[in-house]
This record gives sequence, C-alpha cells and structure tokens, in this order.
Amino acid sequence: MAALRPTLPSLKLRLDPSRKARLALFAGLGLLLAGGGAVIYAQIEGDRGIAPIASNGDFEVSGIEVNTTGKTAEEARTNGWKQAQRLAWEKLWKSNGLGGGTAPGLDDGTIDGMVSAVVVGQEQIGPHRYIATLGVIFDRARTSGYLGMQGQIAHSAPLLVIPVLTQGGVTSVFETRTPWQKAWAEFRTGTSVIDYVRPSGGGADSLLLTAGQISRRSRNWWRLVLDSFSASDVIMPMARLERLWPGGPVRGTFTARRGPDNQFLGSFELTAPSEDKLPGMLAEAVTKLDGIYAGALANGQLAPDPSLSMRPDLDPALVASIVAKLGPLPSATTAAAGPAAVATQAAVPTVVITVQFVTPDGAAVDAALGGLRRVDGVKEAETTSLAIGGTSVMRVTFAGDIDALAAALRAQGWRVTQGAGALSIRK
Repeated sequence: MAALRPTLPSLKLRLDPSRKARLALFAGLGLLLAGGGAVIYAQIEGDRGIAPIASNGDFEVSGIEVNTTGKTAEEARTNGWKQAQRLAWEKLWKSNGLGGGTAPGLDDGTIDGMVSAVVVGQEQIGPHRYIATLGVIFDRARTSGYLGMQGQIAHSAPLLVIPVLTQGGVTSVFETRTPWQKAWAEFRTGTSVIDYVRPSGGGADSLLLTAGQISRRSRNWWRLVLDSFSASDVIMPMARLERLWPGGPVRGTFTARRGPDNQFLGSFELTAPSEDKLPGMLAEAVTKLDGIYAGALANGQLAPDPSLSMRPDLDPALVASIVAKLGPLPSATTAAAGPAAVATQAAVPTVVITVQFVTPDGAAVDAALGGLRRVDGVKEAETTSLAIGGTSVMRVTFAGDIDALAAALRAQGWRVTQGAGALSIRK
C-alpha cells in the first residue's frame, strides 16, 4: 500500500472531461491493478515523443548533390547553392509543372527569389571545393505561378498515422524513439493530398497507440481513439528493417495499410548501403508511401470507414420523403403579407459576392460553407479556391446586397470584413 500513496493524488488530477484523458486514465488504472502505481509512471515517463514539424505547403526538393569549386571556400559554397537551386527547379518542374519537358530557363536571381530555405544534409568544405547533399524549399505562393498550378486540390479526410517499426525481432510504435517515427515527424505534409494527423508520441500516446492496436477490430475502441485525435480513419505505414551485418547494408520492407481491418494497399523494398544512409532511405520510403496513399485516395480507397463514424447515418431518401410530405413552411411575415410579399421577394435581384475565409483544416471549410448556405437568400455557395492551412475563396450567389449578407453572417457569430464586392470572414 505504501507504493500506492504517491500515485493516488496524481490519478485524481487526471479526471479531465476530454476523451483522451479518460482513455489515458483507464489504461493507467489497468496497469495500476496489474503492477502498482510505479508501472504507470514508467509507461509514460521519458523522452520518447518526437513532435512533427509544421508544414506550410511549400515545395521541398531533397537529395540534390553538388560538387563545385571557387577561389575561396565561401565562393565554392555559394556556387554550390546556386547550382543546387537550378537543379532543384528542374526537378520540381518535372514533378509538378503542367507543361512537361524542360523547365523554363530562369535566371539565378529569379530562382533565388522563389527559394525560401536551403536544407543542408551533408557537406564537405575545402579551401577551393564544396561537396554537399542539399534540399531546396520553394515558397508556394511565389512558385505556383511559374508552375502553372491553379484550381483546388481534393484532400483526404483527417487520417491518424501509426508508424509501426519492426527491427531486431521487436515491433514498436511510440514505446521508444525510433528512426521511423522521426522520418514521419520530419515529413513535410503541406504539398500532400493526404491530411495526416501525426501524434507526437509523448504522454498518453504511448499507451493508446501501440503495435497491438493495429490488430484490434473493435469499432467502439477505434471510435474513441480516433475521436481523441480528431481523425476520421487510420493509416498504418509499416517498416521492417534487416541489417545484413553490423555497419553494413540495411534492407527495408515498407507496407502501406489502412483502416481498422488492416487493409493492404501496397508494398516495396529499399536498401541503404550503410547505417549512416538509413535516414535518407527512410525519408525516401515516407515519400513513396505518401504516393501510395495519394493513389489510393484517387481510386476511392481512402474514404473513411462508415462504421467508425460517431454520427448517426440517415437515409437521404427517407429524409426527402418526409420533407415532401410536410410541404413548404412559409414564414410568419410571408403568411401575413400574402401573395404580394412573395412576388416582391421573387423580384429581388441576385448578386455574386466573393467570400474569403481562413481554412486551417477541412472542418473549417465545412463550417464556412454551412454558415453561408444557412443564410436566407443564398442561392449558391461554391468553393473556387481551396487552400488547407491558408485562405480559401468561395463564390456566393445572393438575393440581396452585400450589406445584408454581411449582417446575416455577423448574426451567426462570424467576424466580417467588408470590401468592394467581397467579404472576408473568420470565427
């Protein structure tokens, strides 16, 4: 009983209303009954989590190798960075440009203006020579015009990522810091069509998301886990590493799986010639897996499992039949005014108004569209430019003037900034 005394106050503090805290508490109580309070602390303590980097949608081109010379070490390095930017621009054009073929010939100043950062992987600097492996990050706003990119891109629903690594006969997720989790934490998701939800692995994450979790089939448990991370479904990128001999080649088998039923989507193999090349191989594997998941999204294989939804499913045909039986419900003002008021309302001219709205995630898009469509007099609300993590634009056809639309949105709780024929709204 003496071992239990210091843990009971801390357990009382964890009685938080959020589902995530309740799940952590249930897991902790099970461990408490099994082996005492010290076990709970051992399961969540330590420096095990790796926070994912913030991705802003910029274009990143990695793995650019340069070998340049100069009169001084600084000049050689400057020449190497310029060469890397030119090579990265050509590579970016081939992978994203709509024109195909050779990239447009841009001068070094123009390319340098599009570059927001240079990432140094490895570099060797001599008195007159510079040898390095670099990555180049292009600013999306300044680069998209040269690539000819326009229109909106369909993104997936929020998908929880559980990176599973098997090496040395041990399978782990967040129990310890692994190079596989690190590769996913460092992956820049801004240019991906997949909305990844990447846990940091700290705190209760190591209790909720384990290698055994992927074999569970209970929809109730999965609903609680996904709701804790605000995700709609789950994907499991799996890596199996085999070291042929100490310090020698590392062979990796990578598999893309998704959903509570552990559905197989694709697999491939890569080999790193030595241990120091392992991070580069894992980064390449994450990029390839992102491509597999993007292909599955295009083929309709990443639609959220309806059995995981906590919302009740309603039959649209049944709802339509009930509404048809009820008939139209005129407002009190229209009923009192009679047919003359109906004719006056029908004669109100419609205007097209551009509405900008901040969209940090998919839920913000749904909230903005739903808010506009609930306004009386809105005939149509259509997204013309979708930018998850930025500012999106929609075109609204409204029976009335812009002042009336702005007033209606303010009544819903939106902060509205009004301009010439356009509105900017945010919560």
